Amino acid sequence: MRSVPLRARGTVPRALLSSAPAPGGRMPLSHVALAAAVAAVWGVNFVVIEIGLDHFPPLLFSALRFLAAAVPAVFLVGRPTVGWRWIVGVGLVLGVAKFGLLFTGMDQGAPAGLSSLVLQVQAVFTALFAFAALGERPGPARWAGMAVAAGGIGLAAYDEGGSGTFTGFLLVIAAAACWGVSNVLTRRAAPPDALGFMVWVSTVPVLPLLGLSLLLEGPERDLEALRSLDWTGVGVVVYVAWVTTVFGFGAWGFLMRHHPASSVAPFSLLVPVFGMSSAALILGEGVGPLRWCAAALLVGGVALTSFGGSRPARRSPGDSPQ
Repeated sequence: MRSVPLRARGTVPRALLSSAPAPGGRMPLSHVALAAAVAAVWGVNFVVIEIGLDHFPPLLFSALRFLAAAVPAVFLVGRPTVGWRWIVGVGLVLGVAKFGLLFTGMDQGAPAGLSSLVLQVQAVFTALFAFAALGERPGPARWAGMAVAAGGIGLAAYDEGGSGTFTGFLLVIAAAACWGVSNVLTRRAAPPDALGFMVWVSTVPVLPLLGLSLLLEGPERDLEALRSLDWTGVGVVVYVAWVTTVFGFGAWGFLMRHHPASSVAPFSLLVPVFGMSSAALILGEGVGPLRWCAAALLVGGVALTSFGGSRPARRSPGDSPQ
C-alpha cells in the first residue's frame, strides 16, 4: 500500500508547512491532476495488495514491499536527516505493526474496498494520540468528526459482521491505530525530507517481517511463494514499493512544499473513493447501501477530524513547537 503520505495519514512535517504558498493561493491544473493521480495510485493500491496476497503470505509480502522500496533508493537519498531512534521507531510501528496487520487483515478476508475506507480512521487515532502525547487539544469540530467517524466504523462493522470476515476487519482497525502512533512519532521527528525519511524507514521492517514470516507462516510456505514467483508477483511488489512509495511520497512531498496543507490534504479523501470503485470494477466487490452510508460517515468524520482545527497545545518552556 502503501505507504503513507505524511499529511494524508494525519501528519505534516514542519519543514513542508514552512514553504510559501503558491502565488494567488491556487494550485495550477497540473498540480491538481498530480494530487488526484496520487490519490488514485493509493486507492488502487488496495486492489494490488489483494492480488499480491494470492502470490505471497502476508508478512512475506510486506517484507518484500519494504525491501524493494529501500533498495536501491537508500543509496540515492543521502544520509538520514533525523535521529535513528525516530527512523527505527517509525519503521517498527508503521512498517512491522501497521503493514503487517493490514496485509494480514486483508489476507483474513477484509475486502480491498472496505480496507481502503476503514484505514482512513487513522486520522481519528492520530488526533487522539496527539492529544495524549503532544498536548494538541482537538476543537469542537474535531471531536464531532471523531464521533461521526466512529459511527461510520460501527456501521461498517455491522455490515461486515454478516460476511464472516470480522477478524480481518478488526485487524485493519488495529493497523489504523498503529498508523496513528507512527504519525505522532513522525511529527516529533519532523523530517525535512519526507521521501528520504520514508526510504530509510523502509529499511527497518525488512528483517523483523522476514523473521515473523518464517516463524508464523513457515519457511515452506515462504519458499514455495518465492519458487513460484511470476511476472504478476513481481509487478505487485514493484507497484506497492515504487509506485505507491517512491512516486506517491515524492509527489505528495512536492505538492506540500509548494502549496498550503489545507489545499493539498483534502485530496487524500479521494483514496477510499478510488479504492472502493477500483475494487468493485476489478475484483467485483459489491457495495451495498449500508456500506455507502458507512463510507459517507467515515469520509465526513475524517474530513472534520483532519480540518476541524485544534486548540494550541500547552508546552513547557523547553518544548519545541509542533
